[in-house]
Amino acid sequence: MKLKTVTVEGKTYAEVNEQGLPLYIHDDGKEVAHDAPQTVATISRLNGEARTNRERYEAAETSLKAFEGIEDPTAAKKALETLKNFDDKKLVDAGEIEKVKAEAIKAVEDKYAPIVQERDAFQSQLHNELIGGGFARSKFIQDNIAVPVDMIQATFGKNFQIEGGKVVAVGADGQKIYSRARPGEVADFDEALETLVGGYQYKDSILKGNQSGGGGFQNNGGQNPGLKRGDMTAKDKSDYLKAHGQESYLKLPK
Repeated sequence: MKLKTVTVEGKTYAEVNEQGLPLYIHDDGKEVAHDAPQTVATISRLNGEARTNRERYEAAETSLKAFEGIEDPTAAKKALETLKNFDDKKLVDAGEIEKVKAEAIKAVEDKYAPIVQERDAFQSQLHNELIGGGFARSKFIQDNIAVPVDMIQATFGKNFQIEGGKVVAVGADGQKIYSRARPGEVADFDEALETLVGGYQYKDSILKGNQSGGGGFQNNGGQNPGLKRGDMTAKDKSDYLKAHGQESYLKLPK
């Protein structure tokens, strides 16, 4: 944009319109009169508005500092409204508050107690069927173990758990036992049990063919129809108690 001029007798003058306002030529060639007093007044007005807005902003910023740390203003407002509805005496009376909390908790517990009991019963049934059934149907136990199934389950049952409706075995370190035959997959029941028995410190006392002839764990020509407390020698009893504990020992037939 440049000032439009006219030259008279060798002197250059600004060209004005009928109102005496100087004319300016914009880059697109359009001529526009420039009202300097009006421009000055506009600038002064805008400066005043900017100052007013700045002062309002600073005042708002100062007020907002009191609410620092409140991330959800709506929730905070709702909480304040809720507090207004509380009886001041009850709010101060901690005993009354604890009583209300206890009653609310008891009401929820009573409502869902049957569901929890049903869930626990179902989980117990599922556990007994999947894990107990696994021991009862185990071919590894039938082919390799010389002691009753319930003794093996009492010893190794804690190493089996249910995940996603399937039986998963864990070792003494709490880590899942993986299959050697199927790398990357968890071991099935018999393969996991074989691994557990293989790491058992008293495995020689429970595997078929590993009992000594004079140890009292075999009779009838080396056959093993089942242990009886009355058939055990003092050493047999001591070894058995170390391996299985008093509770399992008392379960043996006399």
